[in-house]
Amino acid sequence: MFNPASSLKVSSEGTTDKVTAIALGSNLGDSHNILEAAIEKLAKTPGIKLQAKSSWYKTKAVGPPQPDYLNGCAILQVQMPPYLLLETLLATEEQFGRVRQERWGARSLDLDLLLYEDLIMDTPQLQIPHPRMRWRAFVLIPLAEIAPDWVEPISQRGIRDLVKEVDCCDVHLLNAIT
Repeated sequence: MFNPASSLKVSSEGTTDKVTAIALGSNLGDSHNILEAAIEKLAKTPGIKLQAKSSWYKTKAVGPPQPDYLNGCAILQVQMPPYLLLETLLATEEQFGRVRQERWGARSLDLDLLLYEDLIMDTPQLQIPHPRMRWRAFVLIPLAEIAPDWVEPISQRGIRDLVKEVDCCDVHLLNAIT
C-alpha cells in the first residue's frame, strides 16, 4: 500500500516535506484553464511542490441545480502545517474569483484538502481526512488515478478499494494526463 511517509524528503532548510492530497473543482467560467492555472500557481508557491496531478473529469454537480463540474486531484509535497496549507488553498480560491454564497453552490474554483500524510484531525476549522471524500466518486476516481494505494486513515482502506464502493456513472474522463 502507498505510504505517504515513504515519500518524505528533507529539504535544504532541514524541514521535512509532508505528502498531501487535494481535490480541485470548477463549474463557472473557463473551468479547464482555471484548474490548470490553479495547479500552476500552487506549484509555484513557496513550500509547495507538485508531485502528481490527475486527469480532469466531467461530473454532475452535487447540490442545487448548476452546471457540471470539472474535477481532479493533485498530490503535493508541502513544507507547511495543515492550517497554513488550508489558508493557502482558500487564498488561491479567492484569487480565482471564488465567492462563498451558498453551500454546494456553483464556483469558479474549489480546492479541498483531502489527506495530509496519515493525519486524522477534527477541529471546527479543518477535518482531515476530508469528511465526505470516501463517498464522492468525483474525488475518489481522480485520486485513485494518482494514488491508488494511499490508505485513508479512518477506514484503513486504500483509495482503489474505496472507489469500488461508490457510484461512478456520473464521472467521465475529459482528458488523459499528458
